[in-house]
Amino acid sequence: MTTPDNLLLLTLDINGEEHEVITEPRRTLVDVLRHDLRLTGTHVGCEHGICGACTVLVDGRPARACLMFAAQAEGAQIRTVESLADPVTGELNDLQRSFTEHHGLQCGFCTPGFLMLADGFLAEQPEATKDDIREVVAANLCRCTGYQTIVEAIDGCATARRAANCDASEEPACS
Repeated sequence: MTTPDNLLLLTLDINGEEHEVITEPRRTLVDVLRHDLRLTGTHVGCEHGICGACTVLVDGRPARACLMFAAQAEGAQIRTVESLADPVTGELNDLQRSFTEHHGLQCGFCTPGFLMLADGFLAEQPEATKDDIREVVAANLCRCTGYQTIVEAIDGCATARRAANCDASEEPACS
């Protein structure tokens, strides 16, 4: 039973917007995202931090939302898969398009977690090799694709981003 004494008022920065949430101290971030804020793109798989379906970015770094209390997220910038597409037009971002073009998804259940894992990883390592990508995606589970198409999708996006950065710069390394 919940009493006013064991509830917290949290202010969470989710996808660039502040949300006030009243919740129990031991409630997970994934539950608050899905049930209170209706951001259902973050999926609940194993609830033990193994599968990665609940991966979000916390201050730019991938984290398992099922292993984090919502109270721990206060003061951090949280990004969910809903942050990837253009909020006005709904147009998919380059990583999402690459997953589509490379058939990096089948049933789609694990896809939001892979997208957020890849988004955080590519922000830290834009020069990642396929071997680097393989190592990172091994942290999440997919039962449908066999991972190769996911690796190809992430590598395709990384390659396109590097080419776009070279086109926009005058650096000798891009020549």
